[in-house]
Amino acid sequence: MITESFDNKTPAKIDPKISGNAPEVSAVILTFSCEIEKYVVENYHCEKAGELTMGHGSTSVYIFEYHGRKYGFYRTWVGAPACAGTVEEIRTVLSVNKIIHFGGAGCLDREIARGKVMIPTEAYRDEGTSYHYAPAADYIRIRNADIVEACMKKNGIPYVKGKTWTTDAFYRETCGNFEKHKKDGCMSVEMEGSAVQAVCDFRGLEVYMFFTGGDLLDAPEWTNRKEKGQIEHTQHDPGHFEIALALAEYVTESGI
Repeated sequence: MITESFDNKTPAKIDPKISGNAPEVSAVILTFSCEIEKYVVENYHCEKAGELTMGHGSTSVYIFEYHGRKYGFYRTWVGAPACAGTVEEIRTVLSVNKIIHFGGAGCLDREIARGKVMIPTEAYRDEGTSYHYAPAADYIRIRNADIVEACMKKNGIPYVKGKTWTTDAFYRETCGNFEKHKKDGCMSVEMEGSAVQAVCDFRGLEVYMFFTGGDLLDAPEWTNRKEKGQIEHTQHDPGHFEIALALAEYVTESGI
């Protein structure tokens, strides 16, 4: 069974080859949005440091300078296995141990506004990847939630805080599962959070995570809550990159 998959007693057949010559950055910011990638490349002086490659193509890894410090940035892929794979491989391109993870998430509570920042505290492990990186359990703790909250408070950014539901199958977010996870205190549903936290725990990396409130499940019928072509207040809103950058600067300056 998948709940018996965690094996930390024997070596892996394949390990990511960490580069000893990779350029050092204070933190790396990952996004899922092609629109945000375009915004960063156009508005920051980005230098391409390398690429992360899978069978369906490659994604560029960039370095840029902000307030005298160097940061990394790249667009990751959707879904726990693909996203976790880029977290595993980022140190083949950059020397880094702090990861800023942000993206869109569905809302399980109609009171959470579209575009609202959500800080996960625990992630329900309804995906397969995390079970290869951590012993079986229903939830994994998002260890740096309090640090993310402190950054939001310092910068006057409104937020909500609570559990998230990480799933592999967005077309199987059934009414029964929605009710179960909402009752258990989950405010959001997304596809990568629990896996990324498990990988970072296993590899000794620090991840700082927040989501953008998106489509609404807490309604008689699912609603996308955005107009066609809308960017503002969605996961593609460049303002959320600026929040991620403020978070990267905060954890760097604080030494946490």
